Amino acid sequence: MKSKPFISVSTKTGDQGESSLADGQRVSKDDPLFDVVGTLDELNSWLGLVVVKLDAGFPEHQQFLLTVQHNLFYIGAEVALSPQTKFNRESLTKLEKISENLQKSLQADWYQKFLLPGGTETGAVLDIARTVCRRCERVLVKADQEGCQIRPVIFKYLNRLSDYLFVLRCFVNHSLEYQEKQWRPI
Repeated sequence: MKSKPFISVSTKTGDQGESSLADGQRVSKDDPLFDVVGTLDELNSWLGLVVVKLDAGFPEHQQFLLTVQHNLFYIGAEVALSPQTKFNRESLTKLEKISENLQKSLQADWYQKFLLPGGTETGAVLDIARTVCRRCERVLVKADQEGCQIRPVIFKYLNRLSDYLFVLRCFVNHSLEYQEKQWRPI
């Protein structure tokens, strides 16, 4: 059997603190676009753990989160100025619909409570993914304010995604019969 040629992932082109955007531009690794792309990558990694933690009990949400992971790659490619890749608006509509249906399945007063993060292990991982998503929104806004042109649909998608992750966390904890702990002022 013939072996495949070795291809190293280390290009060494970033050794001086620069990297390439998708359109070939070389920019400093501290460019706001890389902060966005890196935070998207971190969020996507946390969602990968969420998919694993959801296991067989929540197959439709596992599948949907795999779609979300793909969408985050599209967003990252667009933010990194890919000339071919654009995030599509239909993904936002689908996310909104799934989140709305999930909210309807919860108790009538679920949204009126400030809940302590965590609960179940899966709920805790969803809370981390949600907070990383919120951070991603903040770095996206900062990048946009510093001159990177971010389409409004991307802002909307990340905002709705963090909402969905909170709703999913509540749904999972409820489904696993976890009694939520509410924040109470002391």
